Amino acid sequence: MSPPDSLSRVLVDGVAVDVPRGVTVVAALVGARSPCTRRSVTGQPRFAFCGIGQCQECRVTVDGRTNQLACRTICADGMTITTGGDW
Repeated sequence: MSPPDSLSRVLVDGVAVDVPRGVTVVAALVGARSPCTRRSVTGQPRFAFCGIGQCQECRVTVDGRTNQLACRTICADGMTITTGGDW
C-alpha cells in the first residue's frame, strides 16, 4: 500500500518511513528514530549538528550516492537512505 499523496515513503536502513512531502532526509531520520548519520574515524556516532550543511556531520548514503548531506537533501518517494548506524 502506498502512502497518501501528502506523504513520501522512504527507506531508512531498510525500515519504511512515511514523511511529509518536501521534508529533508534528516527529518526522515528523526522520524525513523535513527540516532546516527555516520561514524567518525574513531567509531563515534555522529548526527546533524548545524542543519545548514556546513558541519558535514549529517552525511549519509542516498540511493547509492555516498556523502549526501541529510540536512540539505529533500526526500523523494521510494528513496533509500543508509546511515552509519549499526542497530
